[in-house]
Amino acid sequence: MNQEVVLVIFQVVVLILAFSVHECAHAWTAWRLGDPTAKMLGRVTLNPIKHLDIFGSVIFPLISLVYGGMLIGWAKPTPVTARNFKNYRRDDILVTLAGPASNLLLATGALILLIVLKYVIPGGVVAIATAVALASKIPGVSTENLPSLFPIALLLYYIIFINLLLFIFNLIPIPPLDGSRILRHYLPYGALQVYDRIGTIGLFLIFLLGGGVIFRVFFYPLLGFFQHILFSV
Repeated sequence: MNQEVVLVIFQVVVLILAFSVHECAHAWTAWRLGDPTAKMLGRVTLNPIKHLDIFGSVIFPLISLVYGGMLIGWAKPTPVTARNFKNYRRDDILVTLAGPASNLLLATGALILLIVLKYVIPGGVVAIATAVALASKIPGVSTENLPSLFPIALLLYYIIFINLLLFIFNLIPIPPLDGSRILRHYLPYGALQVYDRIGTIGLFLIFLLGGGVIFRVFFYPLLGFFQHILFSV
């Protein structure tokens, strides 16, 4: 199978996992804070069928891959009935932050597993360095004579890469991303009405016009921090 196809498959698998964990975290946190809406709809689950959205989980990630070289997007929003919360603003913000936090936790877990692999398998450092190079789209990377566990190293690094990307991406304060739900709590009524009408148009504009700046300022430094830990520990 063509290497590029394999890499895309790996990324799609990780993206689906990341979406499922993200939305399950929203649903579970809402349930624990007193809102059973998502739980009654079967959203406290890692089953991707319950979470994926045809536009945000399929079409937009493919557009992102074509124009930006990265697989990003969003899943079906988790339904939340905020009036069930004891503290409306605090609990709604906690539920919102649970999604990005779960992505950061997944990335951290994958980092720990990669550090373990680096020391327990022969050629672990080479395998991890190759995985990083492939995921970073560095040309001319050789995959010959790598350890048999190399695919696991590649999968784990994609878990780091994609979950950090989703962590940053979802905190952008543009609908329908999580950052917008947090910002809504601090906007005056008039501004809120205009803000809610922006919808996904605003997301496309910021992605096309300012996405590169966002990734350079926030994503790449965070990814670099994880890579520094990976190779220095």
